[in-house]
Amino acid sequence: MKQKLLLGGYTRHGGAGIYTGTFDDTQGQLTAPQPYITDLGSPTYLAVSDDHILYAVDAEGDQGGVASYDLNVNPPKLINRVLQPGSSPAHISIDENRQLVYASNYHEGRINVYKINRDRSLTTTDEIVHTGNGPRPEQDGAHVHFAAVTPDFQRLAVADLGNDTLTTYTISDAGKLGDPVVFHAEPGFGPRHIAFNHNNPVAYLLGELSSQVSILSYDAATGSFELIATLPTIPEDYTDHNGAAAIRLSSDQRFLYVSNRGFNSLTVFAVSPDGRNLSQLQQISTAGDFPRDFNFDLTERYVLAVNQNTSNGTLYSRDSKTGLLTEEQRDIPTPEAVNVLFLATK
Repeated sequence: MKQKLLLGGYTRHGGAGIYTGTFDDTQGQLTAPQPYITDLGSPTYLAVSDDHILYAVDAEGDQGGVASYDLNVNPPKLINRVLQPGSSPAHISIDENRQLVYASNYHEGRINVYKINRDRSLTTTDEIVHTGNGPRPEQDGAHVHFAAVTPDFQRLAVADLGNDTLTTYTISDAGKLGDPVVFHAEPGFGPRHIAFNHNNPVAYLLGELSSQVSILSYDAATGSFELIATLPTIPEDYTDHNGAAAIRLSSDQRFLYVSNRGFNSLTVFAVSPDGRNLSQLQQISTAGDFPRDFNFDLTERYVLAVNQNTSNGTLYSRDSKTGLLTEEQRDIPTPEAVNVLFLATK
């Protein structure tokens, strides 16, 4: 089967923005990605809806926000841009049930909520600004890095790297957030992204600054989290700078994957049947520098990691029984890429 690859990235040092390529999952081969959407400012995170609408980070001058594109036509057609003063978001997610989009703004410490209109354009419905800080230099203020709907579809889970919190908010159909419930991570943990176990009431919170992953129990009735355990994502004797980046859970909920920038690797964990224990299985090089993101292909037999600083990608085959990765293709050109998406071809 042929799959469509989308890469989001920076436009600071020659990167064109959003690139596309074709992945043949029968041969395990990826074509060299080519420029696809080149009129956005550093579209570093992408989300595609069920009806094939792309919502991308956008920046222009001293404004930042989200742009929507129709991918059902070629070339993709711009639907609208929603910008406001300040920097651009770091993460975007889609709420299909309520037809909402959530944007997490790291530099502004802000969550923006947008309504998806009938024409697939976006309209702002709510905005919440976090406060607070943490003990590390990077924690000079609130830095919202992730927001996505919980598995029960009732709340929005928001990770804030700057104030060491994981907050859940109730969500109205009109796109308003309310009734926050706050979990406080260990000071200096630096919550970045979270992955939910869909078989058990458990979540895995990734700490960028601590290079750790915390296993949390989740109470859907109250929206609250409790700490079960915390594990390192890099060797204990590694002392150079590292920042944990992306976290992905296989669809069978058996294996958890984390990328590390500095140690420049993917770490693989086995997940226990109840989801409450992780066992490290593998640490494998990304064959480049600063792997901010990686993702499974649609079959989950392959994983692509992209290295931001060296603008190259590495493709791995994945053993679905053991979870282990094997390098298959390296030095794939991925200019300033920091986000990976695989889509079914139409």
